[in-house]
Amino acid sequence: MNYRLINTPEDFKKLSPAWNALLEESIANLPFLRHEYLLAWWDSLGGGEWDSGELAIITAHRGEELVGIAPLFLTEHDGVQKLLFLGSIEISDFLDFIVRENDLAEFIHGLFDFLDSHATLTWESLDLQNLIEGSASLTILEEEAKSRGWGFAQERLQPAPYATLPGDFDEYLAGIKKKQRHEIRRKMRRSAGDEREVNWYIVEDKSTLDDEIEACCQLMAQDPAKQAFLTQIMKSQMKATIHAAFDAGWLQLAFLEVDGEKAAGYLNFDYGNRIWVYNSGMDLKFRDLSVGWVLLGHLIQWANENGRAEFDFMRGDERYKYKFGGVDRFVMRAKIVR
Repeated sequence: MNYRLINTPEDFKKLSPAWNALLEESIANLPFLRHEYLLAWWDSLGGGEWDSGELAIITAHRGEELVGIAPLFLTEHDGVQKLLFLGSIEISDFLDFIVRENDLAEFIHGLFDFLDSHATLTWESLDLQNLIEGSASLTILEEEAKSRGWGFAQERLQPAPYATLPGDFDEYLAGIKKKQRHEIRRKMRRSAGDEREVNWYIVEDKSTLDDEIEACCQLMAQDPAKQAFLTQIMKSQMKATIHAAFDAGWLQLAFLEVDGEKAAGYLNFDYGNRIWVYNSGMDLKFRDLSVGWVLLGHLIQWANENGRAEFDFMRGDERYKYKFGGVDRFVMRAKIVR
């Protein structure tokens, strides 16, 4: 494999078609690794999460074929010059290398050779966060680091619950606890029978997208923690990500309305045959209708009816995720020091 450092936005942009094509066959086909997502992330350095950074994307080719990507950037973190995954840390739930499983060991071996010998790429540690538990990268990283006498440490960060979908909503409900099953059904029936008009929809019209994004942010901001999160630069980051996902065909922005007024919203990604729950918000004045639960129930029903295999609640241990049948897996951190 021949390795190359990509350290300019112009060269990063040129990789788009080959990047996404490889991602679809890689060990971790994640929405957070899509070229358009990471390009939007880089434009604002994660919505202002990072004050500074240098692109340090490493590509590997076999002849003319792109066979591996280490989507990295270089920054100072905790007083140390580190290489981290693009997308790190807060707003990209899952990250990894972009490489086919059969090429993974060779790719990481060559990547470490390249990083160790590169004349101008100065780094002290690789701090790779938000790898999904069970990622094939973790084992190879540990083996490769130890073979060189480098330090390796692995850490469990937080749970990321998900639910497997059987393709039928009633069958899905039958697989969760009886009390929760009855509660979901009761709340959905109650909203359907309410004297107010209650309906839900998925945004499909690009001409309304900016207004829908603003409405989603307003619903999110009713939560004080999310209001603090939604700085102006973070809102710009979210808007860029939502537009990129819409244009590429993997956005699922959904709302529940009560008498024509938005009562709850879910910002999801519909990607790789699963739904990824990215963020949500609700208008507290409609809490009597449990609008968040009701919209989530409709979205899970839609996912079953449309053949999605999983409903991924992503990082965080909020109680509602388990009430809807979420099962834990964890995100991991791998730290390598020369």
